[in-house]
Amino acid sequence: MTPTVAIVGRPNVGKSTLFNRLVGKKLALVDDRPGVTRDRREGEARLGDLEFRIIDTAGLEEATEESLLGRMRAQTEAAIVDADVILFVIDARVGILPADRPFAEMVRRSGKPVILIANKAEGAGGLAGAYDAFSLGLGDPVPLSAEHGEGMADLFEALMPHFPHPDEMEGDEDDPNKPLQVAIVGRPNAGKSTLINRMVGEDRMLTGPEAGITRDSISLDWEWRGKSIKLFDTAGIRKRARVEDKLEKLSVADALRAVRFAEVVVILLDATIPFEKQDLTIVDLVEQEGRALVIGLNKWDLVADQKGLLSDLKEKATRLLPQVRGAPVVPLSGLAGSGIDPLMKAVLHVYEKWNTRISTARLNQWLSEAIDANPPPAVSGRRIKIRYMTQIKSRPPHFAIFGNQLDALPKSYTRYLVNGIREAFDLPGTPIRVSLRMGANPFDKDKRG
Repeated sequence: MTPTVAIVGRPNVGKSTLFNRLVGKKLALVDDRPGVTRDRREGEARLGDLEFRIIDTAGLEEATEESLLGRMRAQTEAAIVDADVILFVIDARVGILPADRPFAEMVRRSGKPVILIANKAEGAGGLAGAYDAFSLGLGDPVPLSAEHGEGMADLFEALMPHFPHPDEMEGDEDDPNKPLQVAIVGRPNAGKSTLINRMVGEDRMLTGPEAGITRDSISLDWEWRGKSIKLFDTAGIRKRARVEDKLEKLSVADALRAVRFAEVVVILLDATIPFEKQDLTIVDLVEQEGRALVIGLNKWDLVADQKGLLSDLKEKATRLLPQVRGAPVVPLSGLAGSGIDPLMKAVLHVYEKWNTRISTARLNQWLSEAIDANPPPAVSGRRIKIRYMTQIKSRPPHFAIFGNQLDALPKSYTRYLVNGIREAFDLPGTPIRVSLRMGANPFDKDKRG
């Protein structure tokens, strides 16, 4: 997904000049007279190694909806809704005018990340106007001169936190024609191979009462209700202290490799002895690898009080596995062939959630409510300030939170935010990643070198 950046501000602050600078061409008409730009103009921009869609907008002015100025303003408001990041531009030589303030409030209410640009900041007079921009409450201004190309490195630094890094983008798109990769993992003798044989409808995997028959991670192509699936049967993962045989060590390493290549992992528990310590360790491994998770309760046909046990095990899963809270718990029997359809429905459901993308506006509306309900604590008399958040990737969902003093944010508060995201945006059984990012002050010469 290519991020979208909108340039907004009152007339004649240099928005179109900045637009032309970023697209590398004189696409937008530029003149000293205000109001030259009327429609939204879009282009493909590049700054350093950042590539994004840029929108130039008409100057923001107070006007009735029916007037030309009012319709121009509506176009700008639409661009703000469409944007992932907003560049709010002021004229540093003029300083802050009363007209800047209502529009600064408008972009703040949008919930989108806003970068304050103090344009025309060349020379001493421009720098003084840049300092004046602090009063808008939009954070540290980035002083630059779009006309002369000065300060673009600072703009690059300000934009960079809002863009996924190349390694974060890798594998971030879902190809509908690619088979869904599902690994079946668990302790030895949990019934993994028996289940897979039932799923594919033939005895493809060697099975028996002896633990540890499967040594390699075997992949099988399968189709379930028109969906292409690649199933991985894996060796049982035992406690490290018990893995003494060299061949078994290789088998366990192979199983862990299958987890890394999978998109959804089904951890198969023996319903007669569920949630052993090793089961919890395997779930930790799956969460660390960032894979969507489904819990399969195998050998369900051997359970007497099925209804009572299922309720008890779901409660245990919530209590023992908070890092993947809400992971589906599906009773099944590989031997009897029951529960396979509910299992696969759960697999597709968590896969869909694993691919979730949440708009920045929705995230920040939720974040504002979460902070109001439970503000971050104060550190040395200063309250930690969380400004906004955005999703930087999916598979699994990964969010960046921006603010001040976030290095002092307690882990308990991060957990509060993660649990809130999971509940508010319905992300059961999906690992959630959070990065805390603090922007550098462009006026701090020590940090800028």
